[in-house]
Amino acid sequence: MNKQVFALAVSAAASAAFAVPAVAQTSVTLYGVIDEGINYTNNVGRGHVYELTSGFAQGSRWGLKGAEELGGGLKAIFQLENGFDLSSGRLGQGGRMFGRQAYVGLSSEPYGTLTFGRQYDSVVDYLGQTTANGSWAGLLFAHPLDNDNTNNTFRLDNTVKYTSPSISGFQFGGTYSFSNDTGFANNRAYSFGGQYVYGGLLVAAAYLQGDNPGHGANGAITANDANFIAARMRVFGGGITYTFGPATAGFAYSNSNYLNPTGNGYLGTTPLVPPGVLLNSLKYQNFEVNGKYQISPMLFVGAQYVYTIETFDASSGGVKPRIHSFGLMADYNLSKRTDVYIQGEYQQVTGDLTYSILDFAFIPGTQSPSSTSKQVVVRAAIRHKF
Repeated sequence: MNKQVFALAVSAAASAAFAVPAVAQTSVTLYGVIDEGINYTNNVGRGHVYELTSGFAQGSRWGLKGAEELGGGLKAIFQLENGFDLSSGRLGQGGRMFGRQAYVGLSSEPYGTLTFGRQYDSVVDYLGQTTANGSWAGLLFAHPLDNDNTNNTFRLDNTVKYTSPSISGFQFGGTYSFSNDTGFANNRAYSFGGQYVYGGLLVAAAYLQGDNPGHGANGAITANDANFIAARMRVFGGGITYTFGPATAGFAYSNSNYLNPTGNGYLGTTPLVPPGVLLNSLKYQNFEVNGKYQISPMLFVGAQYVYTIETFDASSGGVKPRIHSFGLMADYNLSKRTDVYIQGEYQQVTGDLTYSILDFAFIPGTQSPSSTSKQVVVRAAIRHKF
């Protein structure tokens, strides 16, 4: 009799254990990208350089993401994504453990997604996908000094983010990033954007503002994460792509405005202007055309041209240099998860002189600016996804 009771108890416990996932199913996925290659740069401070570098077409990363069914179409979700440099093994994004993304939140099919943590801004989410660098080409094709963050140079800390569901092809979203400071607006940020998709057509636009970006270690855009350190940042723009058969063509416009900028993350400790000169504002207008052609399921080629108008307003005077950027890329898939690619990028600064470091060409991803107004980078690499 006791054996029968014990058997029934074990059977009931086993049934209960297997019944739980049917009510609240949980999934966790480990994923990653490894991007490693050799770069040649023709001019890095008066000399050429060959180097082994990581994370250009895509940043090298590994991550965990998961979801738990809460019932009624509601899910708890999370994502933790680490960026790293494969060549050295060092952490990326200023040495953060999960510098690319780190958030938790709730997702509902009819109402959208609400998340909390370190996240992408609306320029990256919406406008970036209409640029070559934000979709298929990566870092080398970024606009000068990634002035509009379409290449995701920085993320937003302390961020609340909402993303709507897709409604007849239309989707929108926004972020608010706390300063975590007694001065409420001291290094806060907010952004919003939207997109419309119909067949092969994609239209997108976004706006981003940061107050005192790059100041301090606890705000929305911290000192070791910013593209520009400034009193205020405003970025807005729009873009369109159209896919017809194996071809995709795109156009993107972005406008970046930095008030009283004092430094740039790509330039490191190099000052933007000579001693005794005050830089009142720095503005960029980027006009990009890009195209991609899928020659076969295994091979695509792509091209990009960016015309940038720089407005330099300093105590020494105001000028408007022009920057021309050209990029070419070919990518061949060895398998579903592994591909090899070659890229080339050329940049030339023309027109008015600022008599500052900004007169020298500087392609994002290179070691330092050229000693002239021109710079060329060629990269050959392998990428593996898991």
